[in-house]
Amino acid sequence: MTYVIHGATGAQGTPVAAALVAVGVSVTALTRNADAVVAGARVRAVDLGATETLADAYRGADGVFVHLPIGGPEDRLRHAHSIVAALNAARPGRVVFSTSGGVPVESADPAVAAVVDGLKRSGLSHAVVAPRLFLENLLLPPVVAGAREQGLLRYPLPAGHPVSWASHLDVADAAVALFGRPEVTGLVEVGLHPAVTGPELAEAFAARLGHAVTYEPLTPAAFGDLLAPLLGADAAGGVAGLYDFLGTLPDSAIAPDRSARTVLGLHPRTPLQWLTDALR
Repeated sequence: MTYVIHGATGAQGTPVAAALVAVGVSVTALTRNADAVVAGARVRAVDLGATETLADAYRGADGVFVHLPIGGPEDRLRHAHSIVAALNAARPGRVVFSTSGGVPVESADPAVAAVVDGLKRSGLSHAVVAPRLFLENLLLPPVVAGAREQGLLRYPLPAGHPVSWASHLDVADAAVALFGRPEVTGLVEVGLHPAVTGPELAEAFAARLGHAVTYEPLTPAAFGDLLAPLLGADAAGGVAGLYDFLGTLPDSAIAPDRSARTVLGLHPRTPLQWLTDALR
């Protein structure tokens, strides 16, 4: 069995590659850095805009895990079209695509929509993994430092806005399960149900840190300002725009009938379970 993993040195791809290596299958780790090292895997540097190179990497694979990297909208759309064309040319046995969260698939950005639509048209066996917001976002220095040092969990969503938080590890669990379940097709949503509000999230931080933590909503613009030194002004502005949009929605919750728990029998990590392992 051979699997090809996009972004295998990044947040989403790393746990997928590790899980597959652990069960002894052959893994090709796609990265943008030819000098990267992925334990137990063959590393292959690729340009996501090079359709023929991607097709060569996919050819003969039993499964391909795909997600789009962060970037400008034009680059993301170009990469989406290139990936779909390569998948159509190579015809791997199975494709699992992660939308990488943020918005419901129905409101997906054009690049995500292009991959989802392309997979539907391709006739390939595939599934779309759709998380909402990643718990790992809470480890951003401005977020976790406030909880540790000031007892304030600051995040750019209203206090009463429920979120079906998911870990990158939850996405990896779903992706690996879907490779072994070709009969499961279409959309699989990953995250907590019932969804969790900001104050409930603060309670989990309090339990992990051993002191009181209060949730404090930030405006998306203020959050963007905090992230600009880390991500750059353009990327931080994009993040702020996402939270502006999410704030117009009643929630960021998954549909339980399409959840990984219902479809695959997988139980997502609770915030406290995740914090116990992730927060040192």
